[in-house]
Amino acid sequence: MAQSNRSATRRKATTQNGWEPPYDDFPLSYHPPSGRLYKKIKGKRFYFGYASDWEAATKRFDDEKDDLYAGRTPRVAGDGLTIRDLCNRFLTSKQNQIDCGEITNRTFLDYKASCDRLIVHFGKTRLVEDLAADDFEQLRSSIAKTRGPVALGNEIQRIRTVFKFAFDNMLVSNAIRYGSSFQKPAKKVLRKAKAENGKRLFEPSEICQMLDASNPTLKAMILLGVNCAFGNSDCASLPLDVIDLQNGWIDYPRPKTGVERRCPLWSETVEAMKVAIESRPTPKGDENANLVFLTPGGSRWVYDNHNPLAKEVRLFLIELGIKRKGLSFYTLRHTFRTIADETRDFPAIDLVMGHSDNTMGGNYRERIADDRLKAVVDHVHDWLFSKPEADGDDEGVDANEADVQDDRPQLRIVG
Repeated sequence: MAQSNRSATRRKATTQNGWEPPYDDFPLSYHPPSGRLYKKIKGKRFYFGYASDWEAATKRFDDEKDDLYAGRTPRVAGDGLTIRDLCNRFLTSKQNQIDCGEITNRTFLDYKASCDRLIVHFGKTRLVEDLAADDFEQLRSSIAKTRGPVALGNEIQRIRTVFKFAFDNMLVSNAIRYGSSFQKPAKKVLRKAKAENGKRLFEPSEICQMLDASNPTLKAMILLGVNCAFGNSDCASLPLDVIDLQNGWIDYPRPKTGVERRCPLWSETVEAMKVAIESRPTPKGDENANLVFLTPGGSRWVYDNHNPLAKEVRLFLIELGIKRKGLSFYTLRHTFRTIADETRDFPAIDLVMGHSDNTMGGNYRERIADDRLKAVVDHVHDWLFSKPEADGDDEGVDANEADVQDDRPQLRIVG
């Protein structure tokens, strides 16, 4: 015991009389016998240089720490395109596309998230041309742990776009070889996932239940979702000046794609939108002044990668007891397409939904008559609001039953 105490005393004295850190929270520790600086990572000690040149040691630690914490062997810095440089150049190019109006900020943020993933996984100093098939196989496995098949496929496509940018712009001499594993999930896998999630479809009774229980803002958005196949971003970005409530029409290219869209409005939709506009909160900032739908605080409902509307609608559906897997506000768009397809007027349906028609017929078609558009939305209207025929013994509505219906709680979207 005495010998142990003497050893501890000697070690303490040596440390106190030795080198002192240059500032608080200095990341490295001092090793007195060798005079070097080190960091213990995952139970192993790594040395980065001598204390006499602590700035160089700190820089080396900063360059290698991402690899070490990820369990990778740090690559020796050299000439060539690094992951960090590629991501910076790629995102700069995408920012220029935003400035020109070619892509949305939401798309840019998706690409940025993919670039952040590459830097975390490979390390910012990793050379692009040093990547091999096994690197991409490990990356795919990492993504698949937290993403479903559809999201996994989208992320793989974005990452491939980043590396294709490097080759197309002559930042690397050879095209990147991903190996056979870095592919989108097979169609069979996607079909199984879709089957497990169930049908993304509302029944008429469920939509009517949602309309009865919603506030004016949500009611108008739900009607636009099933009347005109509007999605979350469509409603959130809808300007006042594209709506003709007097004649019941909306001419509004999709914000996501810019594809032309024209839709006749049901009388129920027109009345709901009038009420929603009359009760609209005071806009927060000039950028929100021309929007139809605003949050209680006066901001837009969907911005960048934030989608509070989706969250509120999910909670709303749970409160209503509509809890089937995969249902969301965007399910209204699926519902419209499913029912509208029964008219078999697919060009008219595409125009209402804002879908591009790249067929030969679509290239030659210059106009679709409004009567065809009305026929499509009227068919969906009849499906939604038609009442099932009552049996002869059940004609009329019992007074007590009517009272129960009138006393249903009116749920309100948050705010």
